[in-house]
Amino acid sequence: MAAAGNEWINGYLEAILDVGVKPRGRAEPLALTPRLLQAPALADAAAYSPTKYFVEEVVSRFDDRDLHRTWTKVVAMRSSHERNNRLENLCWRIWHVARKKKQLARRRLEQEVGSREAAEELSEGEKDRPDGAAPPSSADGDQHQQSRFARINSEVKIVSDDEDEVPKDERNLYIVLISIHGLVRGENMELGRDSDTGGQVRHCFIKCSNFLFNFSFFTFFIDVHQVKYVVELARALAATPGVHRVDLLTRQISCPDVDWTYGEPVEMITRPSDADDAVDGAGAYIVRLPCGPRDKYLHKESLWPHIPEFVDRALAHVTNVARALGDQLAATTGGDATSTAPPVWPYVIHGHYADAAEVAAHMASALNVPMVMTGHSLGRNKLEQLLKLGRMPRAEIQGTYRIARRIEAEEMGLDAAEVVVTSTKQEIEEQWGLYDGFDVMVERKLRVRRRRGVSCLGRYMPRMVVIPPGMDFSYVDAGDLADGDGDLQALMSPGKAKKPLPPIWSEVLRFFTNPHKPMILALSRPDPKKNVTTLLKAYGESRHLRELANLTLILGNRDDIEEMSGGAATVLTAVLKLIDRYDLYGQVAYPKHHKQTDVPHIYRLAAKTKGVFINPALVEPFGLTLIEAAAYGLPVVATKNGGPVDIIKALHNGLLVDPHDAAAITDALLSLVADKSRWLECRRDGLRNIHRFSWPHHCRLYLSHLAANCDHPAPHQLLRVPTASSGAAAATTGDSLSDSLRGLSISIDASHDLKAGDSAAAIMDALRRRRATDRPAANNAAAAAKAIGFEPGRRQSLVILAVDCYSGDGSPDVERMKKAVDMAMSVAGGRVGCVVSTGMTIAEAADALRACGADPAAFDAMVCSSGAELCYPWKDKELAADEEYAGHVAFRWPGDHVKAAVPRLGKADDDGAKEADLAVDEAASSVHCHAYTVASVSKVKKVDSIRQSLRMRGFRCNLVYTRACTRLNVIPLSASRPRALRYLSIQWGIDLSKVAVLVGDKGDTDRERLLPGLHRTLVLQGLVSHGSEELLRDEDGFLTEDVVAMDSLNIVTVADDQAAADILKAI
Repeated sequence: MAAAGNEWINGYLEAILDVGVKPRGRAEPLALTPRLLQAPALADAAAYSPTKYFVEEVVSRFDDRDLHRTWTKVVAMRSSHERNNRLENLCWRIWHVARKKKQLARRRLEQEVGSREAAEELSEGEKDRPDGAAPPSSADGDQHQQSRFARINSEVKIVSDDEDEVPKDERNLYIVLISIHGLVRGENMELGRDSDTGGQVRHCFIKCSNFLFNFSFFTFFIDVHQVKYVVELARALAATPGVHRVDLLTRQISCPDVDWTYGEPVEMITRPSDADDAVDGAGAYIVRLPCGPRDKYLHKESLWPHIPEFVDRALAHVTNVARALGDQLAATTGGDATSTAPPVWPYVIHGHYADAAEVAAHMASALNVPMVMTGHSLGRNKLEQLLKLGRMPRAEIQGTYRIARRIEAEEMGLDAAEVVVTSTKQEIEEQWGLYDGFDVMVERKLRVRRRRGVSCLGRYMPRMVVIPPGMDFSYVDAGDLADGDGDLQALMSPGKAKKPLPPIWSEVLRFFTNPHKPMILALSRPDPKKNVTTLLKAYGESRHLRELANLTLILGNRDDIEEMSGGAATVLTAVLKLIDRYDLYGQVAYPKHHKQTDVPHIYRLAAKTKGVFINPALVEPFGLTLIEAAAYGLPVVATKNGGPVDIIKALHNGLLVDPHDAAAITDALLSLVADKSRWLECRRDGLRNIHRFSWPHHCRLYLSHLAANCDHPAPHQLLRVPTASSGAAAATTGDSLSDSLRGLSISIDASHDLKAGDSAAAIMDALRRRRATDRPAANNAAAAAKAIGFEPGRRQSLVILAVDCYSGDGSPDVERMKKAVDMAMSVAGGRVGCVVSTGMTIAEAADALRACGADPAAFDAMVCSSGAELCYPWKDKELAADEEYAGHVAFRWPGDHVKAAVPRLGKADDDGAKEADLAVDEAASSVHCHAYTVASVSKVKKVDSIRQSLRMRGFRCNLVYTRACTRLNVIPLSASRPRALRYLSIQWGIDLSKVAVLVGDKGDTDRERLLPGLHRTLVLQGLVSHGSEELLRDEDGFLTEDVVAMDSLNIVTVADDQAAADILKAI
């Protein structure tokens, strides 16, 4: 059979079928999976696999297009014969693997090229410039960044090692933490409900990141510790000098499946020690905001479409709190009662996990405050590990974990973050290094350039800082550290015991012939990566070590090894066989069960025997158990790969070893067990330095890094908000601060009046009923409006006209646009304002409105160039862009540095594509918008591909295709049409629940971002004939349903113009 005219491919495929998938020298079969196809060479001892050889030959030697043609030909020759069916399946799988391998190789190559290109450009001119020379002038294109980039002193002493040197901090900082999944409370958290909250939890909490073992366990373990870490961080920060208030924002859940406390809007988790003298509102609070369906708990993978709603509510809450704190602090400091106190904006907004990082990025951009993120577990790392396991194809991984959406959220966090908090250096290099938005080499060069005052050429990388997680050592009994082995002697002589001893002690000691010997303790999961078998071999092969010490292995809980998962069962079986091989009975303890509450007692037992703790893992992401052991006075021996390097460096209480070298493990254990002076020295060092992992030290280090690395805006750069006496606020003076927590998205009780999928007639009927019941209040509001005298900038509600009506050539479709303009203007006036939001320039938008018979001055604002420009036509007849908004969006704008890079990076990979296919449109460009004319859709890359290339080079921008795919707008990171809407709502004091956004069923590539949120969205079907969304994402990207929930009650799709106008008037 010929295959695509290539007999070589046919020969290899036939050979694979002939040899099967069983490697020589093994009885059990090996599945032909992507993991097998992509794995590196097997160890020398592994059996030779002919199948693996033939598959690698096919994948490496032939183009994926030839393999695809082979598959299509086999399909065309399909028959019921078993061998042909197997051949068809084999062809498809090999072609699929080859295609993915080619894509991964292309991405890695582009990442390397981007990093090298950025590093080379940043290196140019460094040697020619002497130290101390004046920094370049603002004319070099970094003028918008100079006010935001603080010079970093690399020699700064971050925090003192002496706890007594803590200076008195008179600042009143407001810090916002975000962890949105919802099952968060101060005490007795509901653990074990599902993979989001987990089951058995240790008494110490940590940010962990790469378990490759059981990904349901992986998910719950990470999220449990994430939640516990964030709650403890909030509590500890609130007790830190200088911190006035900490808000932990999470999702409100009011459903019978979870405890009622998760539906409480606010929970105070701590008050300052001087509560009697404290200003009202000080302390730490859990603030729960409605997000998505309120009567249902959502897994974190299902929360993505509801993030914009959470952002809107969080901004409303933070703005209210900032105002209130400003007034309260002004009153306590004796400020002028007649003047308006400035708001106390958050010192930092800190997002935990990918979804909260995206929320924090949006909030920090809207409020112009620094953003910090902690990944906890990372999407790219998880995707890589899942692909290596080979149990799920990429499409299934995406459907199950929404992994592409998660990775993009993490990339957005890197775009906006000033600081990324990590646990270890290994996390920085091996995990964050996988991302487009971070490169270790480029980040270092940028840091040096900023320190020397050299232009960064428009590039930016966030600062990665290592801050070990805080731990609570209150469970450690100081008396245990001084009692010696008195309890142990009492255990040997029960009549001498002064108090009941832990049952786990007798459970462990029953294994030993001589329990008085020092105990070597290893505590981990029964996972091959934990390398327990090498430890056993080292112990079994050293007669001297066996004579000096016992060995205790705490390897989880088990009933029947035969019923355990493959990896755990394999490890435990190997342990039992090694014990038998070296005849270690009476010298090794391996209890079957223990409780989490037994773990501290196990450490105590090892310390009382003057033993040693060992972590011999092949790679250890952090090393929580090493800190726990040190808290009980145990010296440690640990792997030199990963987090233990940082821990041992801080504690000075042990030795690092090569986990593959059994002799090195033996020598390290002997040096501590046999040399009591060295054992005592390591014990004392560990106890003396353990405070470095306490919560107070963690918070001091945290705040010191923020002060050193975050570029806090100057007072004149802080966001202005209307005073309480403004028109919009005066009409709502009766509203309390907690109104932002009630989640009233519209004046309609959606849960009773409306249902998803209702017709326009049903929606109108519900609106009429609601308006009839609310008529007295509406009349009062109308009277108030008349008394105040509403005008632009003093509205109570807005209609946003964001319908992208263009012809096929990119020119405005005036006939269709006029329908949308007339619909919006029919309700404008008085308390209702109207705003145009478009991808056109200010001049183009004004001309289009005039062509529709509308006066631009009748609009409250015009958001143009896809959100890069804001104009108030009623205020400025010249239609000039607002300078204050321009300063707001200038954050990290690379200016002219990125201008020439876009055509080069944006042209398609096809041989016929040229940079001229994406030519600069000077007439449509402005200070904060580079506009490019698109020659052909087939000649340019999609938005996500261009953004990826820019990120790899350190450029942080938003990109929008507009005007029916004929123009590309490259705009600042803080600029977009949704963010402009939030900016206006804060500036004018308008509740986003009183905003209606009109969009078409097609539009620019940013259209999907306009749909979700707290506002009401009306989708006008049939009004837009040509859109640009075909240039949004590649096939491997996430889906629209990961961005917006189209079944949301805040989104109404109507086809009839009159029905749409009636609904708009009713809202």
